[in-house]
Amino acid sequence: SFPGGRRDPADADAVATALRETREELGVAVAAASVWGQLRTLPDRQGMTVAPVVANLGPLEALTLTPNPDEVEEVFTLPLAHLLREENQGYTHFRTATSYGYTLPVFLNGPHRVWGLTAIITELTLELLLPGLY
Repeated sequence: SFPGGRRDPADADAVATALRETREELGVAVAAASVWGQLRTLPDRQGMTVAPVVANLGPLEALTLTPNPDEVEEVFTLPLAHLLREENQGYTHFRTATSYGYTLPVFLNGPHRVWGLTAIITELTLELLLPGLY
């Protein structure tokens, strides 16, 4: 999943929340000027509203990640080229007890499977950044 959490009273808006959570969870200070914008809000399974924020962190090689062990179990990245390969893309179909429920995207990567809200946000980001390629 992506860094995230609840808005604190001191957070001015969703962008401020995203920047604070990224700093607290990954130890990465992202400048507000690096923010490209906010995707449409989405509901999570608990009915909370999630406001994805997209920012440019620069080259991964230049980042020093310091994950907070109380909040982050593991960190991994996926190149755009990997996400764009059809063999790494799929969909998961969910059913209710009596009928078809819904379909969500899934991205495959060895031991990691990106699914759920993380996959939805990844798909929205790919559609925005690479129209026509995804």
